[in-house]
Amino acid sequence: MLQKSKKEKMIKDLEGAIKDSESLVFVNFHGLKVSNETKLRRSLRENGVNYKVSRKTLLKRALEGKAEGEIPELAGEVAIAYSKDATASPREVYNFQKVNKDLLSIIGGIFNGKFVDGAYMMEIAMIPSKEVLLSKLAFLMKSPMQRFALAINEVSKKK
Repeated sequence: MLQKSKKEKMIKDLEGAIKDSESLVFVNFHGLKVSNETKLRRSLRENGVNYKVSRKTLLKRALEGKAEGEIPELAGEVAIAYSKDATASPREVYNFQKVNKDLLSIIGGIFNGKFVDGAYMMEIAMIPSKEVLLSKLAFLMKSPMQRFALAINEVSKKK
């Protein structure tokens, strides 16, 4: 049994994590072995995502009034993954979930100040990173210019 002061400190830590993050993902990690959780934590940390395991009752207390809507049902053992980048936390949890099948599941989260379900968080998770999107944009902008240069080159060869 935890002391009341320790519970209050845990709630304050969770509230601080919720306040400082752009997005937050609720993760059910039932059946996750310690070795796999260590890999998960390392992978998340390398990509700027924080991860905390908490009791559901303390998490619910910390979440009260922090976002619009209803808190999704937190089934199983629950942890939160959060970061300052809005899409990083769901994306990195999803990437780990793809590699390690049936070990994790995204059960919901907070995005843009609203509680959302797991399906919505999965959609957000599939958005590529900013670097990937910028490289795709650069390629799309380069392609027409390259074609135009080739066309001019062919015209100059004919004259």
